[in-house]
Amino acid sequence: MKKLFSALVIAALALSGPALAKEWDKIRIGVEGAFPPFSYVDEQGELQGFDIDIARALCKQMEAECVLVPQDWDGIIPALLARKYDAIIASMSITDERKKTVDFTNKYYQTPARFVGPKDMEVEITKEGLEGKTVGVQRATTQDRYLTDVYGDTVDIKRYGSQDEAYLDLQAGRVDLLLADSVAIQEGFLNTEAGEGFEFKGQPLTSKQWFGEGAGIAVRKQDDELREQFNQAIRAIREDGTYQQIQDKYFDFDVYGEES
Repeated sequence: MKKLFSALVIAALALSGPALAKEWDKIRIGVEGAFPPFSYVDEQGELQGFDIDIARALCKQMEAECVLVPQDWDGIIPALLARKYDAIIASMSITDERKKTVDFTNKYYQTPARFVGPKDMEVEITKEGLEGKTVGVQRATTQDRYLTDVYGDTVDIKRYGSQDEAYLDLQAGRVDLLLADSVAIQEGFLNTEAGEGFEFKGQPLTSKQWFGEGAGIAVRKQDDELREQFNQAIRAIREDGTYQQIQDKYFDFDVYGEES
C-alpha cells in the first residue's frame, strides 16, 4: 500500500511539474518614477526615463507584454516579495546585502556616487571636513549605507523618500550637501535651472563594498528562468544597438561601464 501511495504521489508530481513552469508572456515591472533621468513622470503623467525605456526594450526583446508598476523606493523590494510585480528595474545597485533577499541579473549600467553642494562652499570630503555638516541622502539606498557606515558618527544624516525631495532641501539650505548617483545629480539637478548654484564635491565613489557591481534587475529568488531571460535580453539589446540608442537619448557618455 505504501509503495502504491508513493507511486501515485510521484506520478502526480510528474504530471504537475510542467504546469509549474511560468510562461513569461506578461511581465509586471516595479519602477520608482521619481529618479530623473532614470525614471520620472512627465507633464502628461506618463512614465519616462532611461530605466523605463530599458524596461520596455527588454520586454520587447523577450516578446512579453510590459506592465509598469510605480512604487515608492522604501517599499520596492517588499512589494516584489509580495508579488505586486515580477521584477524591479529602478537603478537598484547589485550588493551583497540585497542578494540575501533577492536575485539580480547582470548589470545594465554602472555609474559612481558623488557629493553635491553649493559652489561657494569649500569643503573637504573627509571625516574632519564634514564634521558638523548636515548631509541629505535618499533612504535605503547604497549611498545611505555608505554615508551611515563611513560618516555616521561625524555628520547629521537627513534621509528622504525621493531624490526630488532631497534636491528641494539642498536648494532651501536645509542640508549642506547631498550624496547620490552622479548621473542622477548631473542630469536631474545640476543641468537644470535649480542646480545652477551647485557643483560636485570630492571624488567619484565606486567602492564595491558599498556601491556593488552596477545596477541590475531584481527578481525573486525562485524566478531563475525570468532572471536568465532578462540576461539574454540585456545582451541582445546591447548587441543590436537598441541599448546605444536609449543611452544616447539621455546621456552623452557611456553609462554601462566596463564589460562584465
